[in-house]
Amino acid sequence: MAKANLLRKTARPPHRRARRLPPISVSCSGKGLAGASMRPIVLPEPETEPSGGATPQIFAAGGGAAVVRRAVVIGNGCAGAENQCLGLLRALGLADRLTLYRVTRPTGGINKWLRFLPISFHKLVDQFLRQTFYDTRFAALVQGKKLEQYLDHKGRPLGLSSVLEADTKKIVSMIRDTFEKEGPALVVACGRDTISYASSIRCLDPDNVFVIQIQHPRFRLDRFDLVVTPRHDYYALTARGQQEIPRLFRRWVTPLEPPGPNVVLTAGALHQADSAALRVAATDWHAELASLPKPLVVVNIGGPTRNCKYDLDLVKKLISSLHNVLKTCGSVRISFSRRTPRKMSDLILKEFNTHPKIYIWDGEDPNPHLGHLAWADAFVVTADSISMLSEACSTGKPVYVIGTEYYRRKFSDFYNRLHEHGAVRPFTGLEDMSDSWSYPPLNDAIDVAARVREVLAQRGWMVG
Repeated sequence: MAKANLLRKTARPPHRRARRLPPISVSCSGKGLAGASMRPIVLPEPETEPSGGATPQIFAAGGGAAVVRRAVVIGNGCAGAENQCLGLLRALGLADRLTLYRVTRPTGGINKWLRFLPISFHKLVDQFLRQTFYDTRFAALVQGKKLEQYLDHKGRPLGLSSVLEADTKKIVSMIRDTFEKEGPALVVACGRDTISYASSIRCLDPDNVFVIQIQHPRFRLDRFDLVVTPRHDYYALTARGQQEIPRLFRRWVTPLEPPGPNVVLTAGALHQADSAALRVAATDWHAELASLPKPLVVVNIGGPTRNCKYDLDLVKKLISSLHNVLKTCGSVRISFSRRTPRKMSDLILKEFNTHPKIYIWDGEDPNPHLGHLAWADAFVVTADSISMLSEACSTGKPVYVIGTEYYRRKFSDFYNRLHEHGAVRPFTGLEDMSDSWSYPPLNDAIDVAARVREVLAQRGWMVG
């Protein structure tokens, strides 16, 4: 860390020291910076190679600018949230130079009712309850039926070999200890449980990190270098939002102030389904999907959420609408998400499992999702998932949405913006699926990456 501080000092003009010492030139060569004394070092002529050692990596380009060559991702175990971090890093060219840390909450038993607590306090409460009620008749209520305390986003038990548990002090120590060799770090976090970790890292080591929080943290945005959030998070500040949301509840559903200069607004969610990923997927899934009768319609089914609550009635409506449009479809492929309730997927399976035009993915690897995005001619998506809609709208292909009548507040604003963009239309069952229409694909990750590079440049950093 001492060497890292010296690097930053020598990169600045000498200011007051120039009044007391003879004029000098400061070298950024490895030998000069490594020296323990403060003796003047002569900078070599531009035409010659620097002598006395290699240039430190963090000053290897940009005329003295610090180069960001690594990233730290802080996830919450939710695939949709972690995908947003990875999508941004793909756009920045850092996807293969990251370390993933995960914030995990206790699970099982009474813990599902404690998720409103701050995560650090939740863990303390869970530890106390387990110790207090261990081997008593209340143990099952407290601990649940499963033995493992923490699960990953696929429901598998977490272990030291499968995930790095997020620890603010350890992350900061790692960045400091490797700064001389690796340079500064980009820290990207997403999800409510990651907010305290990301903000603490910036507080403890602001000179060596650039912290990006994806999804709005609700207050104290100055704790982060950048905040990336969808436009609909500010819905309550719009004229319609002011009418729909009582004043008493506004502070709990949206920020109180318009976005500041460190806020980057997106149309939807960031993701990894960029053009490069889809080109690879098109090749990987060519043998299975290229020969299917056209048009190929992909149906992505999610599950009810607090902002889009629906039941079996929506699934029955989807089944009826699919029957109506099958005559204009060449083939149909249906996928469920991890949130799809069993009773909903069973109803779809019962209705279409033997239909010659329809294939239903069984959930086993390999996941055809990227292949579907690459090869589909049109999409039908349930309204609940912003991530699924954002990915489909990044292709520029027709996207039909079912279930928008169940939207609440800001989700309606999200859908309306996509509709105004020309990216989505409601799925009624009256469509001719062979009709094609297009729109400018959404490129949120690329747009955010450009903004990140711009703000880094203002600091004197660059992504390398």
